[in-house]
Amino acid sequence: MKRLFPVFMAIMVMAVSCRGQESLKELSQRVYDLALIQMVDIDSRLSDTSYPRSYVDGQPLDSDQGWWCSGFYPGTLWLLYEQTGDATFKALAEKHTLKLSNLPLRPCDHDIGFQIGSSFGHAYRITHEDRWLPAIKQGALRLAERFSPVTRTTRSWDFSRGWDYPVIIDNLMNLEILATAARLFGLDSLADMACAHADATIENHFREDYTSYHLVDYDSTDGHVRKRETVQGYADDSAWARGQAWALYGYTMMAHETGHERYLSQAENIARMLLQRLPEDGIPYWDFDDEAIPDAPRDASAAAVMASAFAELSSLTADHALAKQCLAMSERQVRRLASPDYLAASGTNGGFLLMHCVGNKPAGTEIDVPLAYADYYFIEALGRLLLISPEL
Repeated sequence: MKRLFPVFMAIMVMAVSCRGQESLKELSQRVYDLALIQMVDIDSRLSDTSYPRSYVDGQPLDSDQGWWCSGFYPGTLWLLYEQTGDATFKALAEKHTLKLSNLPLRPCDHDIGFQIGSSFGHAYRITHEDRWLPAIKQGALRLAERFSPVTRTTRSWDFSRGWDYPVIIDNLMNLEILATAARLFGLDSLADMACAHADATIENHFREDYTSYHLVDYDSTDGHVRKRETVQGYADDSAWARGQAWALYGYTMMAHETGHERYLSQAENIARMLLQRLPEDGIPYWDFDDEAIPDAPRDASAAAVMASAFAELSSLTADHALAKQCLAMSERQVRRLASPDYLAASGTNGGFLLMHCVGNKPAGTEIDVPLAYADYYFIEALGRLLLISPEL
């Protein structure tokens, strides 16, 4: 079966090219068929405590539940179940979500939002079963412990490279669990924290052109900004692609969760910047300002995050021209990611769907490899597109 899949893919591509562009429904079915094989392959190698992280030098690279990406595999499974109704995806999603049950009781950092939101958050949203609620509440309260009224933000990393109170743009993504818990449990203080962090980030993370620094270091005693850096990007003043993706997604999510115009406006401005700077095929280089472009690596993970955010923003903005551009870019990115250049063949790529992602290039780790969160946001983007424009 696995050896036949590349041949099947080639036949499908030839058939589509003969009759015109593949419909989004056809594309999605092709992705779901592949995902069923790949996700089962991943499950077969995991232990009771491990999660897929990447695939490096021909070998799976897995993690324990403490790694910041541990929620993305069960989250991908939940999204696949929601979009297909396939019971296999649901059984695997339940299995690997339950493995994270004690995570809120362990030492954790800001990524508890990623870990719990993408797993337990989807589990409850899709099934409405109360058994998933305690972990959501516990995870949100653990994240709230990291909030400082002085900086008006949640602290990111506990380690220091001369930092006092480091906050990274990624933290925007973890605000969703605060907003979710506030809504589910009537904890208004959590919603206030989410808004305070989002407001402080607008004030301190962004340049005039709406590109974002990766990290802002605050003074923990009075809240002033000590330094701005781009730790995982090309340079401190460069536009690291995944950071820009987190920013677009984060403010789109906050606009959806709160209805506040200031968050929608921020998302719209970030989107306009990205629409001007993205390559024609929609897949960004790992950093928009790398001097090695066009020979620099592309980052499929950043494209997947952007594609999901662009699709969501298209349904929120009142700017009809921007909505059309966002939807078109999301579709372009998803179609490109679903092409043989980025979508893996069955039985390859360590079970992951997407190839050619970049984790932390300055540190020399996870360069041109699959990454768990790339698959998650790719499937989320596909599902959002199908809901918004099933006729595509």
